[in-house]
Amino acid sequence: MERRAIAVEGVVQGVGFRPFVHGLATKLGLVGFVRNRSGRVLIEVEGEADALDRFVAELTQHPPPLSHIERCECEACPPLGDVHFVILDSDADESGAIFVSADVATCADCLAELFDPGDRRHGYPFLNCTNCGPRLTIITGAPYDRANTTMVGFAMCPACQAEYEDPSNRRYHAQPTCCPTCGPQLRVLDGHGTPIAARDPVAYFADALCAGQIGALKGLGGYHLACDALSETAVAELRRRKVRDEKPFALMVADEAITSQFCVVGPDERALLTSRRRPIVLLRKRDQHPVAPQVAPGNPTLGVMLPYTPLHHLLLRAANRPLVMTSGNRADEPIAHDDADALTRLAGIADLFLVHDRPIHVRCDDSVTRVVAGIEAPIRRSRGYAPEPMSLPMACAKSIVAVGGQLKGTFALGRGDHAFISHHLGDLDHLDAQRAFIRDLALFEELFGVKPEIIVHDMHPDYASTRYAIARKESGGVPLLAVQHHHAHMASCMAEHGLTGPVIGVSFDGTGFGPDGAIWGGEFLVGDYAQYRRAAHLRYVGMPGGDQAIREPWRMALAHLVDAGLSDAILASHVPAANLRVIRKMLERRFNTPPTSSVGRLFDAVAAFALGRNRVSFEGQAAMQLEWLADDQAGAETYPWEIDTSSATRIIDTRPLIRAVAVDVADGVAAAEIARRFHATLAAIIVDVCARLRSETGINAVVLSGGVFMNGLLTRLAMERLGAAGFAVHRHRQVPPNDGGLCLGQLAIAAQMLRSSAIG
Repeated sequence: MERRAIAVEGVVQGVGFRPFVHGLATKLGLVGFVRNRSGRVLIEVEGEADALDRFVAELTQHPPPLSHIERCECEACPPLGDVHFVILDSDADESGAIFVSADVATCADCLAELFDPGDRRHGYPFLNCTNCGPRLTIITGAPYDRANTTMVGFAMCPACQAEYEDPSNRRYHAQPTCCPTCGPQLRVLDGHGTPIAARDPVAYFADALCAGQIGALKGLGGYHLACDALSETAVAELRRRKVRDEKPFALMVADEAITSQFCVVGPDERALLTSRRRPIVLLRKRDQHPVAPQVAPGNPTLGVMLPYTPLHHLLLRAANRPLVMTSGNRADEPIAHDDADALTRLAGIADLFLVHDRPIHVRCDDSVTRVVAGIEAPIRRSRGYAPEPMSLPMACAKSIVAVGGQLKGTFALGRGDHAFISHHLGDLDHLDAQRAFIRDLALFEELFGVKPEIIVHDMHPDYASTRYAIARKESGGVPLLAVQHHHAHMASCMAEHGLTGPVIGVSFDGTGFGPDGAIWGGEFLVGDYAQYRRAAHLRYVGMPGGDQAIREPWRMALAHLVDAGLSDAILASHVPAANLRVIRKMLERRFNTPPTSSVGRLFDAVAAFALGRNRVSFEGQAAMQLEWLADDQAGAETYPWEIDTSSATRIIDTRPLIRAVAVDVADGVAAAEIARRFHATLAAIIVDVCARLRSETGINAVVLSGGVFMNGLLTRLAMERLGAAGFAVHRHRQVPPNDGGLCLGQLAIAAQMLRSSAIG
């Protein structure tokens, strides 16, 4: 007989790991114990050597579905002659420093119970087990047990309690477990919040949606607004009430087979759609499909997700059609998650509400992703992904908090060699989002046992996240580290891939504060985590009106025309002459026209030329339209550009490009052809500059980051051409290339600088 002591670290608590170990040991005839201790699972098993070997192999190769083993250490110890294998209580010294699972879609076992008329949970919209259900959204504190979740108000009935205490049951220590007798309940309310008598709330709500009404549904991490996705009238009315002109709505569809009827679904998309994360996946529309055009006007893709809660499954089955399932808010406000707030904010939008009495503690939006060149390309990392840990290429010598940027807010905590990245918090322009940022950061610090010894923030002085960091320093004396925006983008992609050596960082986005006071966004950096050098960038042009130029792309078009020495004739047909005169004077006098090197603003200018796009209704809309047009075009012809090498920092002169685009527009060249040539030109510029920098520095690794690389076509072209030129190319796969990934880069930079004693 032998005995082995095993320590397992990772996502191993609150995911059914101990009952799994108990069942495995019992099956193999082993004795000993398993217990939680300080964020780890400790196991001692005793038996014959062959059985112990099989135990370790099964433990590491086939752990529970929600677990993620980061580290497993095994060593021999003296046999004790135990009689049974038991689950021991957690050690008294256990802290809240654990790995918390993300919210997970309903598992197959629970789904079978949901639709089994003979099961006691048949048709119950809140059933779950250790392999699925709510996690992050219901946590109120550490350690993770029922008393520290929003389930605390629901006392388990004897049947649920028996399952909860039975190590052989898959609901053993499943903190959200419940049933129709003891768990949350549904209600239907009218548009004013008055209860409606409905024998079957789900069926009543589904019938209302099928009749053309707009409903508000309380989901897992917040409220959704829902309507019939096949009804153009209902979708148009939802747009009107929500004040959302053109930004696409997401769809929820019963299963992948139905999705394939109106979208092209490849194997990689199918894997994402059906994964336990259940994100919204961007899929290309089929030529013929029944979905109302207003769901995604002018867009060749649809954002589709499958049901991820029992309530969603019941609703989609009752409705028997795809449903619009969009964030429960007005315009760009944060999603509503508090019941009273939802009834107030969604009044006048929703005709009725389907609500329940389980509170949502952590608001969590749906994740959004797509597949680019066979690899997942995240757009928004939130439900189903956060707060799963990511490995850092270096250990944090101190506890670190990185607070990200202003838009697409996320934060990250660094402990040891792990980064814990928050769910999507929305744009911190909104006071409600700022409050959620502060509250959820405090919760994460408690959950993961992080008391920050340094806080990292963006250099921009007016970001709400920067102001928060400064206020925290003033109140608690926590040291701060300011990190340049595009350096953080570069470091974010490096950290994802575990890169440590110097790289060429291509950081393309819309807006980032530069140390020279300009608005950066078309940057080629050379460096690593600890330092960087701005090796090249797009030529500065004025950005007339600041942020107003983002909303009105014609302003950037005029700025580029003036910079290139051209007349504004190609804008005169769709921009009033008085407006052109005003902006020209602003440019001449340099009044409220900060200089920018932004590739995002260059996209806006070309879209204004080629598409006559004067205004956009959501961020990145003009650039997205160029991508959609270009994606169906063949050819690799490029526009001209020049590179000024007269100084240490190369300047990419965009004036030849602008002049050539202006000629094409004047000659009536199709917008799709202009869009394709523009994309090909940017990819060629990337390869040209990177080749020059490789020749100068010997660096062969290139990382692509920044919001512009949410553009799938540009990403593919850059990857292909850099690869053909012999570069080792890296792009984002785990966090978004946009500002939602900034906090990871900030964290990695701080960790490396602490390691090298550059800060302390």
